[in-house]
This record gives sequence, C-alpha cells and structure tokens, in this order.
Amino acid sequence: MRDENAATGAGAGPLVMKFGGTSVQNAEAIGRLSAIVRGHATRRPVVVVSALSKVTDELSALARLADGGEVTREMEGRVSALVDRHGREADRLARGEALDRVHAELAAALREIPLLLEMMAMHPGTRRPLRDELLSWGERLSSHIVAAALRTDGLPSRWVDARQCIRTSEEHGRAEPDLDATRAACRAALLPAVDAGEVPVTGGFIGAAANGATTTLGRGGSDFSATLVGASLDAAEIQIWTDVSGFMTADPRVVGAARSIPRLTYDEAAELAYFGAKVLHPRTLHPAVEGGIPVRVCNSMAPDSASTLIDAAGAGPGAAGIKAVAHKNGITIVRITSARMLGASGFLRAIFEAFDRYGIAVDVVATSEVSVSLTVDDTERLERAVRDLRALGQVDVEGGYAIVCVVGEALRTTPGIAARVFGAMSRINVALISQGASGINLTFAVHEHDAAPAVRLLHAECLQPGSN
Repeated sequence: MRDENAATGAGAGPLVMKFGGTSVQNAEAIGRLSAIVRGHATRRPVVVVSALSKVTDELSALARLADGGEVTREMEGRVSALVDRHGREADRLARGEALDRVHAELAAALREIPLLLEMMAMHPGTRRPLRDELLSWGERLSSHIVAAALRTDGLPSRWVDARQCIRTSEEHGRAEPDLDATRAACRAALLPAVDAGEVPVTGGFIGAAANGATTTLGRGGSDFSATLVGASLDAAEIQIWTDVSGFMTADPRVVGAARSIPRLTYDEAAELAYFGAKVLHPRTLHPAVEGGIPVRVCNSMAPDSASTLIDAAGAGPGAAGIKAVAHKNGITIVRITSARMLGASGFLRAIFEAFDRYGIAVDVVATSEVSVSLTVDDTERLERAVRDLRALGQVDVEGGYAIVCVVGEALRTTPGIAARVFGAMSRINVALISQGASGINLTFAVHEHDAAPAVRLLHAECLQPGSN
C-alpha cells in the first residue's frame, strides 16, 4: 500500500499498525505482515497483534472445560497441540537467538497453561482473574513470534509486554482502560524503542490492573488496544490490518456488487460498526476521535487493494448522502405500552434505568403517545429487566428480528433521501423505524428473513452505479 501520510495531513508521531487474527494466522500471513511493516519502516511503526486465528476460541473452550472441576488428559493434549502449533509457525519464520526466545516462551506456556486450568478447576472463586491470565497467552505468544519474525527479516524489533502498556480497572473479562495511566505507561514502554529506531511489538486485548493482575478488554479488545496505544503516543495514523479491503457499501456476502468506501467520518464509521459492519468494534474509534488521529482499515491479504480512511473530515463538502447499508441479525424487540405514559415525566427514564440495572445495551428506540419500542441484541439478562418493566405497563417481547441501517452524512437534511429509502423498502414489512439523533443514520427493524432482501434493495436503489 502506498504511503499516504501527506494526503491525510498526518503529523510526526509514530505509525501504529494493528494486525488481526487472520493477519497472523500462520507463517505465510506473518510473512506478509513483515513485508507490510518493512514498507512503512520510515514512519516509525509500532505493531499491535491479535492472537493467531482461533487461538482465543480454543483457550476459552479449555477454560469452560476447567469449570467442570477437572483437567483431563484430553485437555492436556489440546494444550500441547496449541503450543506445538505456535512452535511450527515460529520455526518457519525465525532463526538464531530470535527463535530461541520464542521457544523459551513456548516452554513457559506449556508449563503455566495446565497449572492455570488446574487452579480454575480447583478454586471456582478465582476463575475470572485466572481466565484473563489464561486468555492472555494467545497474544503473548503471537507477539513473541511476530517480533522474532521481524528480527529475522532484518527489522530491529523489541517485544513489549502489553501489560506494561494498557492500564485498566479490575473488572476481569471486560476491563475499562485508565486513560491517563495508559498514556503514561505506553509512552514509557514504547517510545524508547521507537526513538532507538526499533519496532516495538506488543499484543492487543490484554492489560493489567493497578494491583498487577492480568486483565482483558473484552470484545474488540485488540483493535481497542491499538487505538489506545495510538492515542497515547499521539500517532500520525492508526492502521487496522484485517482480511477485508476497508469498510464496504454493504456486506459482500449479501451484496455481490458491494465496494470499498474510500473515506468516512468517525461518526459514519462508528454507526456502521455499531449496526453490523464487522470491520471494527464500535468502541474502537473513541480514543482516535479524542486524539484527532486518522484510522485506516487495510487488507493484509491484499496490501495494495483499496482501504478506508476514517477521520474528522470524511469525504469532505458535497459528500452528503448514503455511504453504506449495514445490518445486524439476532435482534429482539421490546414494547412497553401504558396509558400512564401520556404526559408523564420520568417514564422514559424509568425504562432505561431498568435496562441499565442489568447492563443491557439498547440499540434503537421509537416512541408514540402511549408506547415505547426498542431493540436489544443481548438477551442473557433480558428476563430480569422485563420483570421490572412490567411495573410500568404491558411488556411484549419478540425475537427473530434484524436491524437494517443506512448511513451517510446529512441524511436528515438532504432532499429526496427518505423517499428513495422508503420506496426501496416498500416491499418489506417494517416493524420499527428510527431516525438517528445524529442525523447520519436511518434504521429499520425487519424480520430476519427479510434482512438480506432489504439490504439488496437499498443497495441497488441508493448505492449501485446509475442509482443516483
């Protein structure tokens, strides 16, 4: 991919490059990673990596088995296979002292992972902290291998323990970063290597609490780590290297004519991420927004292919209109109906407090004179919230829905947009409609079986060549 530093107005800070699981899944992928980093060597890169593809899933599965109270021979065999996989890939990538360091870390993993599983089986009360320690091995091993591969490839690299960089709360499994402490820790751990002309390599997803305990950041944690590091270092740019060519105008598995979007605003990208575009986790962008740092989403499988630049400017003046259609399945609609709502203050607050009590995020809200309809995608604790909501009125819960969302700048103020969208949806039964408060999204809830047809209709009407 060509260097577009000047085109983005990026500053003199380092370049933070994050590589996801498919970008480090084997020796071939890590070889591509090394070539990509070498191509950006003059921009003082800092590399953040996920675990090898499927490794976190396997560690999570082992943790669940340990919850049964016993570590079996089969589990021990799976640990050995996991470590052996890393060893095989490392042997193909590294030589000499760099490879020796990786094998030392692999030997430590082979000792410590079974001990962690045994402790989880024997002491249920400590499972959450131990699970974070267990899951951290994915990124710890992958980052050691990547650092060794870069050294063997002639790039001076330095492995840095992510727990020296990301400081968090003690909420295991879903820790929140301490931004001030993280900024200080990142600068202390990473900038000396950058200033010495080295490439620091660290793992995403993991951090450490003030008491030193290993923590994990939860879903989307590796991308989140990258933007936290980028914001802490005042990076010139943050690159997220994945297996797709940036954000697409729709899910290419649903719309064959979907194409890459060259440029988005932070808000547009956040809306697309939140409503189903699985390129970034929704919270990933927040540190970059706060620091005014551009984020570029690139394809590590095809480094010279299209990418998406995300920044405050977006596509600039004259770019109003629909940029993409996103969708998300697995949606449940909750309707609260009560005549008491009419003119009553505090009614909406009481509804949202019920969801907040149980940590349930609400996606879309629509109101009428006597009812509120909203959507959720996490039903694990929904029954408890519904029990509380019944004190407010009649509650109906219905699953099997999907959210379909059109996203773009100035949708609310661009003439003709709504007519085209509603015209395209005329053949689809719509259960709920919401205009986003930001004015950059228009959202529908439809039955899941109607989601793909709705996306195709909207894309054909609003985004394919000749539709304007």
